[in-house]
Amino acid sequence: MNQPTQPEADATQPQDPNAISIELSEEIAEGEYANLAMIAHSNSEFVIDFIRLMPGLPKAKVKSRIILTPEHAKRLVAALNENIERFEQANGTIKQQPNDGPLYPMGFGGKVGEA
Repeated sequence: MNQPTQPEADATQPQDPNAISIELSEEIAEGEYANLAMIAHSNSEFVIDFIRLMPGLPKAKVKSRIILTPEHAKRLVAALNENIERFEQANGTIKQQPNDGPLYPMGFGGKVGEA
């Protein structure tokens, strides 16, 4: 019986011991549209709810909730800042509307941020 053979590793391509393999399912790759983010935190985690708010509808839906450690939340902020700088260098300054919206408490205590 023939056994499938494994392709030989390319000797010219060193294997990065720190590389991680990331799998992205087709469903997740499609993404979700969100136009509101609510952020809350406790002493051990940050919770970011990505919400789709549609005009004329009385209810907004949370489309995704991401829970991060404080360290990873800080890394996310740094990565977003770096990418926003790159985007603005290529496309011009991102214009923002005045933020006069309400705060939405989430029961974690402390101030609630909104993006």
